[in-house]
Amino acid sequence: MEFVYQCQNLDEVRTQIDRIDRALVSLLAERGLYVKQAARFKHSNEEVEGGKRVDQVMRRVEKLAGELGADPRLTAEVYRTMISHFIASELQEFTSMGKPLPTA
Repeated sequence: MEFVYQCQNLDEVRTQIDRIDRALVSLLAERGLYVKQAARFKHSNEEVEGGKRVDQVMRRVEKLAGELGADPRLTAEVYRTMISHFIASELQEFTSMGKPLPTA
């Protein structure tokens, strides 16, 4: 990975981790905004829950993890958690627009 800064001490390591954390949280916030927008374009609860799309995303990020040297199990776990949260958020947005909640 050529984009890794070679730290000289623990403070530099922590500075880099803090920089990455800020970027990750910023990207999560941005992703959340797009998830809310997606609800406007969906017509059913099944579309919101998007099993096919979830499978596509999981395959893509697992492949990316391999290409970029990330831990594939950690990546999959993080994405499953994130997707689960965003589906719930999107369902809430879907409902607030007067669309029905999924039936159990």
